[in-house]
Amino acid sequence: MMRSLWTAASGMTTQQLNVDTISNNLANVNTTGFKKERVEFKSLLYHTMENATSNENGAGRPVALQVGHGVRPVATSVNFSQGTIERTDNAFDFAIDGKGFFSVRGFNGDEFYTRDGSFKLSIMGDELMLTTSEGYAVLDNNGEPIMFENDVDLNRLEIGPDGAFRFIDAENNLVDMNMMFKVVQFRNPSGLEKIGSNLLRSTTASGGPLIEEDEDNITRSRIIGRSLEVSNVQVVEEMVKLIVAQRAYEVSSKAIQTSDDMLAQANQLKR
Repeated sequence: MMRSLWTAASGMTTQQLNVDTISNNLANVNTTGFKKERVEFKSLLYHTMENATSNENGAGRPVALQVGHGVRPVATSVNFSQGTIERTDNAFDFAIDGKGFFSVRGFNGDEFYTRDGSFKLSIMGDELMLTTSEGYAVLDNNGEPIMFENDVDLNRLEIGPDGAFRFIDAENNLVDMNMMFKVVQFRNPSGLEKIGSNLLRSTTASGGPLIEEDEDNITRSRIIGRSLEVSNVQVVEEMVKLIVAQRAYEVSSKAIQTSDDMLAQANQLKR
């Protein structure tokens, strides 16, 4: 069997994954805080038909004769570049300018991380809790849910660049609420695991979260209130990648067709 059939097939399979990734990027072009992904490829094993050799007289084969066996995907890397920050004038919309992530707590007690700052309010008895759209509690710098008293006019809520909450009282005085966002960074953010709903989970590859307030050797992020960070997907760039992937898929399919034609001709030599 001609190895070109399997080589070209690996190219088609890989380009299909590439198209899937590009499609996901385009589908999330309006998703708050979304970070675009890119598939990374590596060549498969090579069959060495003749080794490169040389002797004292300089004679021999200066280069090897090798044939590759195709390509395979090895990773989907995430581009964490800053997205554009847009003003929304919603008191519970927050954007991060920097490398930080908001911390939220799931229903099972696990801690997740997100760049999506479009938060909501959930009624908890006599208090209001800041949550994500799924109801996950947003955490403060002490690792506790952010709670607001009912007597606070949340329409006059203000947020400092450090993530500290304040509000303007009836006398137009700025009152500190003694709580702030728990904003974290990771030594290897590419190692974070995406779990959907704009949430990420730390792994051994990403390392543990570094709380910005407690770290002196990292650049702190800036929190911007009444704003959201939009996706960093560039539609034109993704469309160009989609065209290239489609053409690569077509070329690989053409290679399979050509190999099949060659096999058909070889089978007809006896006639």
